[in-house]
Amino acid sequence: FKVWDVHTSSGVTRIGVGICWDQWYPECARAMALMGAELLFYPTAIGSEPYDDALDTSRMWRRAMQGHAVSNCMPVVASNRIGAEPGPNGAQRFYGHSFITNEWGDLIADYGKEETGILVATIDLDQAATHRAGMGFFRDRRPQLYTRLVEDI
Repeated sequence: FKVWDVHTSSGVTRIGVGICWDQWYPECARAMALMGAELLFYPTAIGSEPYDDALDTSRMWRRAMQGHAVSNCMPVVASNRIGAEPGPNGAQRFYGHSFITNEWGDLIADYGKEETGILVATIDLDQAATHRAGMGFFRDRRPQLYTRLVEDI
């Protein structure tokens, strides 16, 4: 996992970028947060599932990402494709629903299933940092108890 410093008009912001499948793993978000990310980005191409074409995972996908915002006390920006793309087993349909959350996991900007464009939101990173420090999620971690996470199953 990697983080990058992005220069903005108000200074430097450290961002973490998890690519597609990383979205399902809280360890990815936490690793980037521990590396100093202040904002998490997840560019995504997710939609119909190969094993069940009728399954719509958009709600659980959104909740997982909102969970990253809540447990790391930082905003999350999630973009997702829309439309269909042919494949060897039929077309995969991408379900959109791109969004931005604040550090509380609240949606502050979002698109529906078929909407395209650029989502814009004002994010107060100082407020997020104050919330993150106050919650103590990083201060009170006990990684010595997490060894099971790195063992082969």
